[in-house]
Amino acid sequence: MSELLGVAVLGAGHMGADHVRRLDRGVSGARVAAVADPDTARAKEAAAGIDGVTVHAEAEAALDAPGVEAVLIASPGPAHEEALLAAFARGLPVLCEKPMVPDSEGALRVVEAEARGGRRLAQVGFMRRYDAEYRRLKRVLDDGRLGRPLMLHCVHRNVSSPPGFTSAMLIDSSVSHEIDAARWLLGQELTAVTVLRPRPSGGAPQGLLDPQFVLFETDGGALVDVEIFVNCGFGYQVRCEAVCEHGSARAGEDHGLLLTTAGTAGAEVPQDYLVRFADAYDREVQAWVDATRQGRATGPTAWDGYAASAVAEAGVRALESGLRTPVDLAPRPALYTDTGR
Repeated sequence: MSELLGVAVLGAGHMGADHVRRLDRGVSGARVAAVADPDTARAKEAAAGIDGVTVHAEAEAALDAPGVEAVLIASPGPAHEEALLAAFARGLPVLCEKPMVPDSEGALRVVEAEARGGRRLAQVGFMRRYDAEYRRLKRVLDDGRLGRPLMLHCVHRNVSSPPGFTSAMLIDSSVSHEIDAARWLLGQELTAVTVLRPRPSGGAPQGLLDPQFVLFETDGGALVDVEIFVNCGFGYQVRCEAVCEHGSARAGEDHGLLLTTAGTAGAEVPQDYLVRFADAYDREVQAWVDATRQGRATGPTAWDGYAASAVAEAGVRALESGLRTPVDLAPRPALYTDTGR
């Protein structure tokens, strides 16, 4: 491996461009070796000013570019399976943004392909595991000082939804973060999901069922509820409170900048995820670079990516049917049995 890990970034949209910037200026031990996007003008813009980077329209061309030793996938979800399998075929370590693969069948194919290779190559981009408050919450739950966790109360709000956002995407795109966070915080699998729908907000686009209230059951007897509201209109908010036998702990309180002006005072509310979780993304990518340079894989696994997709699919079925819907997971391959959740 070279002195600086050469990374190919697939996808140069909002997320991909931010990762290009992060790899170039925000983390140590890595450099951007290639950028790929079907919109090559966008890829060139993301790569502008970076020495030695090549720009490609096709993902596989970027994987085969000189100096590429690892891959960061930030392209749209439907393109992830092909890119992951191509990276595995070349033995390239991967950091893949969520969803790993949107559908559980494709996600399982990725799990099976990695398991056949006999070693972990993929880390999935569930960045909340790297947020300072979520990590403190995890330590509190793991050390047992509050007793067994009984419930998680979660809030996930966005200013507005992008064009084309569907009612199902509230679950399989947005709530997928809570799905992974709950599995990781509790160390339990989610076994069933129920979705309740209040009246749609007047701020939601016509036909969008927003907000929703999602209730998960776990194999450890805990309950997890999620308020998902993607057109709240005022800011980006993510919170999680664990209620345990002997106390509670909460992450995501608003302790940002206090603004005072024209006789009023109030806290600044982040407007998107790249602001709220900027530090978490930095820690996530730095941890991936460090582990990759050491020949290791850490963080959320391909199995975690598959589990999130399978639970989200059950959630979409629950949304459509109005019924409590069980989650059906395939057997976990041995490669992932010692990695925890």
